Amino acid sequence: MLTTREVASRLGVSLRTVQLWVEADILPAARTPGGHRRIPYNAVEALALSTGLGGDPLAEQARRQGNPAAVLPRASALDKVRREARHHDVLLVADDSEWQAQCASALEVFGSAVSLRFAETGYLALLQMGQRPPDLLITNLELPGMDGFAMLRTLERCETVTGMAVLALTALKADEIAARGGLPGWVELFSWPVSPEALAVRVGRWMLTQRPLPGVHPDV
Repeated sequence: MLTTREVASRLGVSLRTVQLWVEADILPAARTPGGHRRIPYNAVEALALSTGLGGDPLAEQARRQGNPAAVLPRASALDKVRREARHHDVLLVADDSEWQAQCASALEVFGSAVSLRFAETGYLALLQMGQRPPDLLITNLELPGMDGFAMLRTLERCETVTGMAVLALTALKADEIAARGGLPGWVELFSWPVSPEALAVRVGRWMLTQRPLPGVHPDV
């Protein structure tokens, strides 16, 4: 059994992220008589193997044995390089692979200024955000398993939300959203259905509110 701090170190995420994953049942946990969480080692390794979190288990073993040269770069270091390269990381959460491909094609207009990645469920999106928060999260609210509402409420308690823009795609009206518990105030709603081209236009407008990007010049 591992402590939450040991799990965070193994997976390369923050301690708070591990706590949130336990609360969301992504990781099973028991409590000691003193109230401390303990997480099965096998569950952590299964999560690392299925998601790529934490890099190579052999590298982790080398780290424990005091061989830092064998350790893969931490996610925070890779994130720093990405931001210094002035790219924008966009995570698109949708369970329609064809629509994902169409969005990828529509966003090609921005070239290397946009790095696009995907998740099919709120569960998988949280795993990705725990490893590396995107600059912009675009998500459908209607998703299989953990839907967008549950994902965003979990994310609301996570420190990685700081500075991240969130665009939620939904056909629901305001009263229907309120009836399902509402959404965090920092979430921007965008009407669904939406064409990939219209979404690309919205992403372009968001980019113009950020710092200048190489190769992207707004029309004047």
